[in-house]
This record gives sequence, structure tokens and C-alpha cells, in this order.
Amino acid sequence: MPGRLHSLSHRLLRHSLASTRSYAVQAPGTPAIEVFSSQTKYRHRERAAANATQSKAVDYLRDEVAARLCDRLLDIKRSFPRVLDFGSGACNIARILTQPPENDAEGQGEPIASRIGEIVCAESSPGLLHRDADLDFNNKISITRDVLQQPEYLPYEPASFDLALSSMSLHWINDLPSVLTQINHSLKPDAPLLATMTGGDTLFELRGSLQLAESERLGGIATHISPLADVRDIGNLLSRAGFKLLTVDVDDIIVDYPSIFALMTDLQAMGEANATLARGMGGLSRDVLLATEAIYREMYGEVQEDGTKTIPATFRTIHMIGWSEGEGQPQPLARGTGQADLTEILGGGGRLG
Repeated sequence: MPGRLHSLSHRLLRHSLASTRSYAVQAPGTPAIEVFSSQTKYRHRERAAANATQSKAVDYLRDEVAARLCDRLLDIKRSFPRVLDFGSGACNIARILTQPPENDAEGQGEPIASRIGEIVCAESSPGLLHRDADLDFNNKISITRDVLQQPEYLPYEPASFDLALSSMSLHWINDLPSVLTQINHSLKPDAPLLATMTGGDTLFELRGSLQLAESERLGGIATHISPLADVRDIGNLLSRAGFKLLTVDVDDIIVDYPSIFALMTDLQAMGEANATLARGMGGLSRDVLLATEAIYREMYGEVQEDGTKTIPATFRTIHMIGWSEGEGQPQPLARGTGQADLTEILGGGGRLG
């Protein structure tokens, strides 16, 4: 059951690069170390796409995240002849791009699609990729749908895109440095990447409640929710991939559900069920599920204005922007060229703290 979405204030982290150090990354293709099962995730997405009605009904989270991503694109006053949407799912970004922007400060109301020549939607699940191919938005933007044979390999020539986008797909990537490096190589000089990924404390309420329930009922805990990247790691990952002028910020989106069973049902319908290789194969017992529901409701349960009892689920979204290297970009000053004495500004006599 779709719930109400709330937005908390975001924290802005800016990273400035003072060097051009390069890093070794895994060659593209099948990763050497796997945390997630690509085959399991493929089955999850295909199963979700098979029930198109239910899949569309739970697009509320993907649509919200895609809309916030597209809002950030309004600040870049450029046209983009060729755009890559990596891990496009059902082409949610492409659909949002054809709609008049809600937060257009200049009030022009022109869809961002008017500034895009072609968008290439790349996705490993053919069922999900083509789910909305017959909808009207396909006539308002030029879309090419590419099925990725390997979810962590981009089969595109270097410098072939003017913009790269990605929404809610990078958190299932095993070798994130390699994929980000491939995206960087596919971009023309001085071209941006705008991406969002689920991370940090996403579903911390469910995670904690499950651990408490399993400890009480079974005397131990198992892996039921996939590990996620922390916002503090993203700047370093983008830097390693060769991106410049980095900006990373965080949004917490809170959705109200009637029960954990509704939450879990929606996660499965989204194709977001656990796909870690270390996950338990037997599933959760009825006893553990009921204990989890009771703990979750006791610790986090809320009563809405109309008297409805709900539980909140937090989805932490990490937004990132990086630019491929190009001429004319702002550069940090060389070390030691500062004109202000920090000790004088702080008035601490050379002593901090």
C-alpha cells in the first residue's frame, strides 16, 4: 500500500579535488568479488515486471526519487544531444523528463525533454525495461532501450554521451568503482553525471526490529537486508572514478505503511528484495514475523490525524553530481597560496580547540 512521503532536510557535502591521482579498478565485466547475486536480482526484477499493474502501483518511491534527480538537472543550463540512463528500470527518469518541472524557478514550464536529443535507457531486466514501452511519454522523447547482457558492463564507446543519469540502481552493483569509471569514460569532456542511490540508514527501523525479533526468538540474527554504501564513501568513489567538481547530499524519504507486511510486499513488488549471497535461504518464520511487527510498532508506530495506526519506513537517498574532466573547469588553488592566516581569523594564537 503506497504511503505518504515526507522529506527531511538534506545535508550537503562538497568535495574539492586537489590532485589528479589515478586508481586501479577492476576490469569491466563479471566482478571478482561478489556481495550481491546478479542472477537473483535479475529474477526479482523480471518477476516484478511480470505483474505490470502491481509494479506500477509501487513506483511511488522510484518516481519521487527520479523527480528529485531531475530537479537538480534544472540548474544545468545546457542541451544534451545524447543522454545515458544507467539502470533505468521502467524508464522512470525518461517519463519524468517529459513532464513540466514542478520546481522551475524561472517559471518557464518547459519539460527538460525539450533539451534532450536522445536518451539511452540501459537496464539488465528486459521485462522491466519494456514495461511502459506503450505509454504516451514515449512519443514525447526519443528513447533507445538497451538490454545490458552484464549488469556491470557498459558496452558504449568512450566520449559518447553528453550526460549520464542513474536512479536507484547503483546500490545493487558489486564493483561500484569499475562501473563509475566506465560511466566517466563514456562521457564527453566536461559532461555531468547525476545519480542517486539508496544507502546509509535505509530501512533502519525494519533492520533493527528484525534483529531484535530474531535474537529473542532464535538466539541469533541473519542477513535479511542488503548492506548499503555510506554517504561518506561516495565522494571517494567518485574521485577514484576520475570525476571532478563533486557534490554529494542526502535526502531521507519517509513512507507510512499500515504494517511490515505491506512494507515487505511493496519491496518485493519493486524488485528490491534481498539479493545478498549471504542471505538465509529459508525465509522468515511466522513467529519471527509477528515478533518483528510487534517490536516495530512499539518502537516506531505512529497514529495519524485520522486515527489510522501506521509505521514509518525511512529510505535514505544519496544524491551525487560529478563532472568528467574538461578544459575550462574551475581548479583548486595550489597548496600554500592562501592569502588569509587562519590563526588570526580564529584568534586562537595558533592553537585550535
